[in-house]
Amino acid sequence: MQTEVIEIRTGGHEAVVALDREIERFLGGTGAGEGLLSVWVPHATAGLAVIETGAGSDADLLAALRDLLPAHDRWRHRHGSPGHGRDHVLPAIVSPSLAVPVVHGRMALGTWQSVCLVDTNRDNPVRSVRLSFLAG
Repeated sequence: MQTEVIEIRTGGHEAVVALDREIERFLGGTGAGEGLLSVWVPHATAGLAVIETGAGSDADLLAALRDLLPAHDRWRHRHGSPGHGRDHVLPAIVSPSLAVPVVHGRMALGTWQSVCLVDTNRDNPVRSVRLSFLAG
């Protein structure tokens, strides 16, 4: 298994960040053929999603999360910026891990799919993402 940790700068605001370029670079360096890519976010306030980006779906996802998990004072977890407790609920809804098949050294995604970091936590502008490739 080959592993690398990458840093993603979200800029301290809600973000959906496509990771495809970083993942393809990682896979290219592994000599990947066939196997499984594990993507893991070791944070209590971020997750991963496979969605279309650039056509509004990423903004729609953030809007849906704001509706589902509003940033107000109902949360018991109260440190950080106002409403930060919602960020700690996010990984129960948007998983902190993904497994993606790799075929011929590339992620076997659909035409419009991208692997994305989903981060609603404005208090942490830099995130780590662990990429691990297990050859089949």
